[in-house]
Amino acid sequence: MKPALTLSARLLAVCTVLALCACSPKFNWREVRSKDAPYSVLLPAKPSTVARPIDLDGMPLTMTMTAAKVDDAVFAVGSATVPDAAKAQAALIAMKTALVKNINGTVKAEKTTAAASNAQGLSASIDVEAVGSTPGGMPEVLFGHFVSKDKEIYQVIVMGPEKTVSRENVETFISSFKHN
Repeated sequence: MKPALTLSARLLAVCTVLALCACSPKFNWREVRSKDAPYSVLLPAKPSTVARPIDLDGMPLTMTMTAAKVDDAVFAVGSATVPDAAKAQAALIAMKTALVKNINGTVKAEKTTAAASNAQGLSASIDVEAVGSTPGGMPEVLFGHFVSKDKEIYQVIVMGPEKTVSRENVETFISSFKHN
C-alpha cells in the first residue's frame, strides 16, 4: 500500500502547480511569418497586424505593420512595396526620418549599406539608434533596421521608454528578421 499524502504535502503540491500555471514570462518569443510579405521574425508577445496608407516623401504606399508590445516598448515590422526598385533607398531614408521625428529624436548612431545588386535584386539597409522624448518629456529610444530587397521595403523597429528597452531584446528581435 502506498502511504497517503499528508494535508500539508497536498497543499504544497497544489500551491506549486498553481504557481507554475500563474507564471507567464514577460517576453514570450514566438516566430511570426507574414502573410503579406516574404519575411519571418521573432516577436516577444502575441502580435496584431494592420495595413494603412502612408506617404513617404510623396510616394503613396500601403504599409502592413505587425507589432507586439511589452512594458510600453513596441516591437514592429512594417512592410510595403515601392513601384520602382530604384526608389527603395529613398523610401528607407523617409521611413527612418519619420520615425526619428515621431520621438522628437536625434540620431546617436547610424550605419548605411548602399544599394547593391545581388542574386535577389537590389538591396540596401540602414541601421539607426536614436534618442528623444515623448510629449510628456519622458526619455524615448528608437532602434531601427530599415531594409530593401528589390521593390520590397521593411522597417524593423523597437521603440519605447529608455527604461523598458533592453539591448538584449532589441538584438534578439532585429537579428531574427529574415527575408524569405
